[in-house]
Amino acid sequence: MGILDHHKVLEKNATLLLIGALGVVTIGGIVEIAPLFYLENTIEDVEGVRPYSPLELAGREIYIREGCYVCHSQMIRPMRDEVERYGMYSLAAESQYDHPFQWGSKRTGPDLARVGGRYSDEWHVDHLTDPQSVVPESVMPKYGFLLDRELEPTYIGDLMATHSVVGVPYTEEMLDNAVADFEVQVDPDGDWDGLLERYPNAVVSNFDGQDAVTEMDALIAYLQMLGTLVDFSTFEPDASR
Repeated sequence: MGILDHHKVLEKNATLLLIGALGVVTIGGIVEIAPLFYLENTIEDVEGVRPYSPLELAGREIYIREGCYVCHSQMIRPMRDEVERYGMYSLAAESQYDHPFQWGSKRTGPDLARVGGRYSDEWHVDHLTDPQSVVPESVMPKYGFLLDRELEPTYIGDLMATHSVVGVPYTEEMLDNAVADFEVQVDPDGDWDGLLERYPNAVVSNFDGQDAVTEMDALIAYLQMLGTLVDFSTFEPDASR
């Protein structure tokens, strides 16, 4: 009864209860987080993972702006049912350049971690314009307005520079060519060799079939690269990490 009597003091005093709860959370946080600073590697480097191209990064901003993450996770768990439905389980390295990352558990719609290359550009345009036309049971809202919103690369270099401040390894060459890379990724007839040198496996396509670069182009460019950077046919996890 003595211990319970002391506990009543916390229950009756909101200030003491707040201080006690803060102390417990602080200790728990230190125990979980502090060891990570002393590990030799907290994220396994995986061949193929690269920063987003300028157009993909712009598309990711639209993805976040429109709240796509509310209904779609990008996190395949290492369980049989998930791996068989969506593909190889997600690696931490695949999200190391995400700010913020898109892992989660809310799935009103399917997980998108491996959606890249699964559908054609035309399918994505139809799906985003009128989701029910390709998936009748879908409750997804329409995003056809993205076709009418031209996207200028005015600030794309600044956005990339901001990401580099928090650790994304954009080089000076990448920053200097940000606008050119942004524009050439939607021009299959353009000189995009430099783009592919800087961003291997980037998809070059006139994604929405229009002359101008639109928000639809950017969003589809982002979706088409998700899960495509790592060659899982040759990937072997490093169990020593």
